[in-house]
Amino acid sequence: MEMLFEKQNAMLNATSMDIVRSFVNHVNWDAPMLCIRGPRGVGKSTLLRQHIRQQYGVGSEEVLYCSLDFAYFTQHSILEVAERFYKHGGKLLVLDEAHKYENWSREVKEVAEIYPNLQIILSGSSLLKLIDGDADLSRRCRGYYMPGLSFREYLQFYKDINLPFHSLGQLLANAKDIAAEVNSKCRPLQYFHEYLKYGYYPFYLKNPIDYYPLIEQITNYVIDVELPQLRKVNPSNCRKIKALLNVLAQQVPFDVDISKMASIIELQRNTVIEYLNHLNDAKLINLLYSDLVSVKKMQKPDKIYLENPNLLYALATTQVKIGTVRECFAVNQLSFQHTVEYGKQQGDFKVDGKWIFEVGGESKNFDQIANLPNSYILADDIESPHGNKLPLWMIGLMY
Repeated sequence: MEMLFEKQNAMLNATSMDIVRSFVNHVNWDAPMLCIRGPRGVGKSTLLRQHIRQQYGVGSEEVLYCSLDFAYFTQHSILEVAERFYKHGGKLLVLDEAHKYENWSREVKEVAEIYPNLQIILSGSSLLKLIDGDADLSRRCRGYYMPGLSFREYLQFYKDINLPFHSLGQLLANAKDIAAEVNSKCRPLQYFHEYLKYGYYPFYLKNPIDYYPLIEQITNYVIDVELPQLRKVNPSNCRKIKALLNVLAQQVPFDVDISKMASIIELQRNTVIEYLNHLNDAKLINLLYSDLVSVKKMQKPDKIYLENPNLLYALATTQVKIGTVRECFAVNQLSFQHTVEYGKQQGDFKVDGKWIFEVGGESKNFDQIANLPNSYILADDIESPHGNKLPLWMIGLMY
């Protein structure tokens, strides 16, 4: 136990508090049990350690931070650590990288039942399931999803420009005033395309030579390790999943032809759909459907996008089309807090079943969404809105 406290203090001392993501304010840290899931590399572990420093400081033994990939847990169980910690006055047990511990959910459930006054915070992969076999934590555990940096957070992290966040409804209702406020503090277009290439993951250190290989490492880890571990994917098919992702990176937004994709990577049609769903759950791609109400388990999606523009730039082996980047950004930002459907003949996207969006460049017009209520254009390369034509970068202010 002493060794775990020593590790905790060393890690807390090394954790910078210069910038704390605003996501910290959206979490109910008082919940008896909560779980933060998200893609690798978005800063979940850093956020947990920052929360501990803010609430407990360094040196407190009322809180214990454990990453479940510590070598310590090859010889000790979660239940054993929780018992010793609780008996010595522990109040908050933080279990990071929960998915790296076999049968984590069963032991966590047992800890919660034996020590109901011990608060538990979990974090792990986007693929982490709160319903796992006979250990159903979904009713007692508050779940959160943590995305990468928004454009607003990128400006805060890397440019020292602080802007408030706005809901989508606020952006649509007050677009002119919000854009004027942003333009009074910076020239957003000066930074927007840089963000699209390098701004989503909070480990960019102004060196693209290192940045894209790190994204590739994350992608390979998800496919080679997490999918076999958490989705029981046959390891022999991991290379084919990478080939599938490579095909998508060259052709997104992908007009989906499952049979063609299955032929290219030599897999059965239903297996391809299954793997696409796994990649969607892992937050490597975004699957869009034209009618979410009637979507069936093995139904093919209508459109496929890479999960974020940085991932697109990192994986593409041909020149990336700016139109694809714009749509990829729009889906990424809108889907965090909203339901996004493929628009088919009514714009590019329908959001929450009521707003219609068409995405394009500065010259984009309303021909495709003329006379449709609640329809908007999200246009690149403009600083200020013109009626229902809004700057594309503005939806990057939503969190």
